[in-house]
Amino acid sequence: MTPSLPDPRRILVVHVTRIGDTVMATPALRALAEHWPSAEITFLGHPRRAEVVEHLPYVRRVGTITKRRAVARGWLAGERWDLGVVFGFDEALVRYALRTCGRVVAFRQADERINARLYRAVEHPPHNALHGVDRLLLLPRALGVAPRSRALEYRVAPAEADAAARRLAADGVGAGARPLVGFLIESFPTKPYRDWPAEHFASLARRILEGFPSAHFLLFGGALPEAKVAALRIALGSRLTTYAGKLELRETAALMSRLDLYVGVDTGPTHIAGGLRLPMVALYHCLHPGSLLAPPDHPGLAVVEHPAHGAPACTERTALSEISVDRVWREVAPRLDAALAASPA
Repeated sequence: MTPSLPDPRRILVVHVTRIGDTVMATPALRALAEHWPSAEITFLGHPRRAEVVEHLPYVRRVGTITKRRAVARGWLAGERWDLGVVFGFDEALVRYALRTCGRVVAFRQADERINARLYRAVEHPPHNALHGVDRLLLLPRALGVAPRSRALEYRVAPAEADAAARRLAADGVGAGARPLVGFLIESFPTKPYRDWPAEHFASLARRILEGFPSAHFLLFGGALPEAKVAALRIALGSRLTTYAGKLELRETAALMSRLDLYVGVDTGPTHIAGGLRLPMVALYHCLHPGSLLAPPDHPGLAVVEHPAHGAPACTERTALSEISVDRVWREVAPRLDAALAASPA
């Protein structure tokens, strides 16, 4: 019989990945903290993504690591943890945790010598067998840790919120610009099939203005081709403020926290919107369905799946433009009504 795990005083969580996957680890982090409320949790992540978990009340310290840097770390006397939880399959990160942690849980690695040293070697589920959050929760569950909620979480610091308010005021977006709607129109430049056309967003924006004449729109994301921005600029004129490609990650999130509604395709900021618990409408391609990726346990979320969701014929040639503007509008309109009713100008 395997002996029970002593209550750890210090826990290390390592997750070197993209923005969205980092946010999807927050239910696992929260579950560990709720199960061992006296433990101090350190999170190490990608140098440009670890900041996603800053200001979470259950994470004591946030740092960075890469698989390359991990090779040289942890050999000499230094920080030590009672328990290590390592997501992913970078062998160097697992070996680092084995050098610095009394016990380590990770997904089963290719090297059986590493698996033999793990406190728990968790079998990775088949592709698309589980929601992304549930896949990550397999590691805490292997320790007997069950989550109270699968909801994503992101915290904006008070200073960040104040800076966002000042930025909007400086950019001429006053308190009367309601509802405030955020658009995220591009996923990954290498995966354009996951993008809803800018012209569709422009048509949706015109629908919104017909029903909500005081609406204002904020455009988020990385640097965008001018043609995509132009389609929205022509439709909206001064009702559009573009922040795409102009902000750091946490600045973007702080501005997003001011929104009455977020509408976006599947990408990192959409996970952040889920972590902020914003009223939101998210669009998913049939190769990357919302059933596996959308923020779970989020009552303010409308998931718009591609019409070919679940169909075997779905490929990268299947365009997200097959989601109609009418389909998205049916989700947008009631959420804007609810947002304005809950917080009248």
